[in-house]
Amino acid sequence: QVQLVESGGGSVQAGGSLRLSCAASGSIVRITTMGWYRQAPGKQRELVATIRRSGTTNYADSVKGRFTISRDNAKNTVELQMNSLKSEDTAVYYCNAGVTRYDLGYGDYWGQGTQVTVSS
Repeated sequence: QVQLVESGGGSVQAGGSLRLSCAASGSIVRITTMGWYRQAPGKQRELVATIRRSGTTNYADSVKGRFTISRDNAKNTVELQMNSLKSEDTAVYYCNAGVTRYDLGYGDYWGQGTQVTVSS
């Protein structure tokens, strides 16, 4: 059993900043790729950013240059620093992790989501 818990969501004005955090816990041997996804009302879930164990990152074009993803492999945490927020960034943000577990092999896990609202 693996759990992902997000924190840091909230409401900010356009141009402001927020930092999202996600902590993974449970029967974890190794976490491969961790990432953040978001889903706005009436839209499909979309990738925001991912990061591999090596530190290699990938960003959606819409957030490139504004958001920064980072992780701590020892703590099994991932963060998303969001700067210069725009109203179109408003969405529920979900943490994702690919996990190798002690007894059940590989599994893909999602957090419960945290709301980010940017007012203009």
